[in-house]
Amino acid sequence: MEISRCEIMNGVGLTCLRSDKFKTACMSVNLLCQLERETASINALVPYVLRRGTSLYPDMESLSVRMNELYGTAIEPVVRRIGEIQCIGFYSSFPEGEFLPDKKELLPEVLKLMGELLLHPATRGGLFLPDYVESEKEKMIDAIRSRLNDKRSYATIRCMEEMCCFEDFAVGRFGTEEDVENINYKKLSRRYKELLQQCPIEIIYCGRAGEKAVRRAVKDALVTLPRGEINYDIGTDVRMNAVEDEPRFVKEEMDVTQGKLVMGFRLGEVMEEPDPAALYVFNSVFGGSSTSKLFMNVRERLQLCYYASSGLNIPKGLMLVSSGIEFDKLDQTRDEIFAQLDEMRKGNITDSELSAAKAGVASDLRSTMDSQGALEGFFLSQTLMGLEYGPMELAELVADVRAEDVSRIARSVECDLIYFMCGEEAAEDENAED
Repeated sequence: MEISRCEIMNGVGLTCLRSDKFKTACMSVNLLCQLERETASINALVPYVLRRGTSLYPDMESLSVRMNELYGTAIEPVVRRIGEIQCIGFYSSFPEGEFLPDKKELLPEVLKLMGELLLHPATRGGLFLPDYVESEKEKMIDAIRSRLNDKRSYATIRCMEEMCCFEDFAVGRFGTEEDVENINYKKLSRRYKELLQQCPIEIIYCGRAGEKAVRRAVKDALVTLPRGEINYDIGTDVRMNAVEDEPRFVKEEMDVTQGKLVMGFRLGEVMEEPDPAALYVFNSVFGGSSTSKLFMNVRERLQLCYYASSGLNIPKGLMLVSSGIEFDKLDQTRDEIFAQLDEMRKGNITDSELSAAKAGVASDLRSTMDSQGALEGFFLSQTLMGLEYGPMELAELVADVRAEDVSRIARSVECDLIYFMCGEEAAEDENAED
């Protein structure tokens, strides 16, 4: 795979991943905004309303016809949160020309359509159509409400919200239901125009076309892009230490039959010069794999929980440990999770644990090369973090990680908040005992 990056217009960066491995190509166009409580919802709504129609294809039916003409090309709105940067825009996938009956290269036509969606929306008097705005508002509110349906995922969200309650990272990628309700078509139209003028734009391409062909197609598609003073003052505030000396504790009662324990950690001083390879291996040894200390000890040996795993958010410098437990196993499970972390701090990491972790991390990184979607997400994140190496280079760095590197990270980690979701009956029993 050939990797290149350049700036093709004012505040517009392009990363080209040229590969002959796939029979399809993919392209994403991402407007980058600072994640803020006041603007998260209105920013997130923009690409969904844009996707409803353009000046040439004013509704979803005509857009669908056009994409079918382009051999089933798909273009969908995307809203992502990478650290405290909100990424809004479109992701497209389309067949490579050499595998089509007429050998037609679709890249210019697909980019032209993406440019239409971004720059020439269906409007009336220069404003978004009220019906489109209200319809997409309802869908977004439904998406926000649906977070409750998956209690395991929701517990993780609530832990992050409480742990980062003084930071913008607590804001979800769609913002809040109340903020969505307060958006109207005039306000959204104004915000859309501001975003086009102010936001840095990152474009990621993965396919068989060379950089010159991609640059030319992008420039043609965005020739009418209005640009003002670009707001480059965006980034992520990484807090090294816990807010208080002792971990904060938050308990919530919900209609659940299984407790959800989520422990939020700050990665600490290692985030001054983060080493992603060592961080990935640390997470795999601790709780990120089926050979991890949490899985083998907390779940299998002691049988304290139904599941126990850890996950990293490196851009923000966080680690979350998630576990499903019986309501009365909170103290035992929490203490054992801390005990396993203490073992790593002392350097009690076996050769087999380290080898299994390194092999698993390297395999996961190499498997990224098999998915265009995974590659697009990987390189977008790398760009926002200021890193330049690809998955294969990172996999090679994993081989050099030592047990001491993992132990050093464990000593840096601090628990900031413990979140526990319990059933209403369990809470009533506890109150009765008190």
